[in-house]
Amino acid sequence: MRHTITRRQFLKAGGAAVVSTAAAGLLSSCGGSSASGSSTGGSGSSTYTLLYSRQPATLNYLICSADPDLYHGTQCVDTLVEYDNRGKIREGLATTWEWDADTLTWTFHLRDENWVDCNGEVLGPVTAQDFVDALQYVLTPAYASSTASLVTPYVAGAEDYYNYLFYKASAANGTVAEDGTTYTLEADGSVTAAAADGTTTSYAPVDFDTVGVKAVDEHTLTYTLCFDFPGFVSLLSYAPYEPAYGPLLEELGDQFCTSAETACSCGAFYLAEYVPLESWVMKKNPENYDKDNVYIDTIRYIYNQEELISGPEMVRRGEIDQATISSDILDSWLSDDTTKDMVSMERPETGKSYFYIFNFLPYAHEFSNWNVTGVDAQYEPDNWAKAVNSTNFRKAFLYAINPSVTLAVTAPEGYDNYKLHTITPPSFCANSQGVDYTECGDLANLSDFFDEAKAKEYRDAAVEELTAAGATFPIKVQYPYNPAVVDWDKQCQVFKQQVEGVLNDGFDFINIIITQGPSDNFLNAVRRVGAYELMSYYWGADYSDPETEVYPFYQEAGDRGTCYAFLRTGVEDGIITGETAEYVMTYMSMVEKAKAITEDLDARYEAFANAEAYLIQNALVVPLGLPVPPYIATRLNLWEGQYAPTGLSSNRLKGVHILDHYVSMDEYDQNRDAR
Repeated sequence: MRHTITRRQFLKAGGAAVVSTAAAGLLSSCGGSSASGSSTGGSGSSTYTLLYSRQPATLNYLICSADPDLYHGTQCVDTLVEYDNRGKIREGLATTWEWDADTLTWTFHLRDENWVDCNGEVLGPVTAQDFVDALQYVLTPAYASSTASLVTPYVAGAEDYYNYLFYKASAANGTVAEDGTTYTLEADGSVTAAAADGTTTSYAPVDFDTVGVKAVDEHTLTYTLCFDFPGFVSLLSYAPYEPAYGPLLEELGDQFCTSAETACSCGAFYLAEYVPLESWVMKKNPENYDKDNVYIDTIRYIYNQEELISGPEMVRRGEIDQATISSDILDSWLSDDTTKDMVSMERPETGKSYFYIFNFLPYAHEFSNWNVTGVDAQYEPDNWAKAVNSTNFRKAFLYAINPSVTLAVTAPEGYDNYKLHTITPPSFCANSQGVDYTECGDLANLSDFFDEAKAKEYRDAAVEELTAAGATFPIKVQYPYNPAVVDWDKQCQVFKQQVEGVLNDGFDFINIIITQGPSDNFLNAVRRVGAYELMSYYWGADYSDPETEVYPFYQEAGDRGTCYAFLRTGVEDGIITGETAEYVMTYMSMVEKAKAITEDLDARYEAFANAEAYLIQNALVVPLGLPVPPYIATRLNLWEGQYAPTGLSSNRLKGVHILDHYVSMDEYDQNRDAR
């Protein structure tokens, strides 16, 4: 017997933006209210043990944006605000806050809290200055924070400060921008940028005092914004707005958080031990203001590269407390009387979505701060460039892809509940009239795209168009996957069979070539260097406003963008031409106009909705679906956990009890309904 949840239950649940064990044996959702069982594990201790299979690139939560790098920042560093298990915002390190519309200033009043070291011993008090120092660190280009882009558009003066430091560093390093611009540091501290045509621009020195973050006193913190940004408070539970112990930052610089000994903690737990490729240990923080609501004494992560294989058997033997039950063994576990009641699911994630992206930059390209290698010659990047420039080619994929087939790999039943025809998931946000964002503007007119007849019509049109352009068939389509992600390889296989079955019916049109990427550092090794032609990708919102949903696609002129689909770069490099170039640039313009609307929430949402619909209708992206919650064995009641579609709250283990048994699917449903 298999279990699933209906779409109604899924959306009613409000979903938790949990860290998916499907992504590499990471921890499940966390934090919250009461438990439905014992507060100790089956071993009689309050230690929660689980595996992880990806070595973090860094422990420094101020510069990273992905798990497991964020383990420490998530569990051990509190934020100004957090959420309860139904998604209602509540006090965190701030007890109260106010908004002044006239000055565009948020004021936060902090509670008494302490920093502790890896022994749980007090380093000093948490002060407003710790938030200021941490934000200055994030805005220092030398530290290469991957989340600075969540600060620069919103906090007054942040972008000017960041850019000045970047230009200054470029001058010091002799960096030449891709357009030929050189930088010179003048005696007065200004930077002169000399363009290739000889024109110059001077950038005056910018001091951090001009950035809109201030410590009014030890317990009063202010942020002054560039504009009235609706999603700002929801940003505050994310990494770049977390505090750091100022004296430690000043002492360690780029060595901050490189070990347990160089870390600081002010959250529910503190980082007690970290041995690369071996283990993490986090212990309950005796200094935390909310320690009475922390029911786990120790969180222990054990490195195991074969986590997906080893985990279930280690659960059987009582060696660990949580494991992913992959599709390979799900049926056997559910049919076995000794394991069937040990299987449940993670909480749904309604702040994330999956979609297919095309690589519009299959060649090497040097950005000012990143190099793209492009597609290997064996996958015929010249031929791909012709294909991806064809709207007919892309629309053939848009209508040929049946999301249900891919989703069924991880959702044996109920997979249609997870299908999407938009990028932004439903129930993410609503306008002032309570209308769901996905029902605003032109998004309201979209529905499922799968249509074999239409797919073949666009294929035939693409064959004629691409033959005239000199393309050869079948067109190679390199489609990589990360072997550390549960069932991604299987999803690729069924995707290939399904799509080729439609598009190669009557003509040898495409050859989808599945390639295995590395399990570690997959994004940097594959997507961020453009080493793909088509791939599935998921995006998690950073804050509660539709602007966050444009990050995978929008690029400023000359910029690499956030998620490296390289749409605008493809146009700038002359790879993308004709109507596709017009579609790309129209989308960029629509996004820029939507971003500029800050006073009329409904107009803002409609403008973003129209831009998203335009992106999809012109097949610059293909929607797939919501993340299907993995089947797991766990001793946690996941529905106790804090919930928010954005930020770190939903990933915390604060407030969660360890039960004396594994949760069954029936109990999971009861916990969901009772929360």
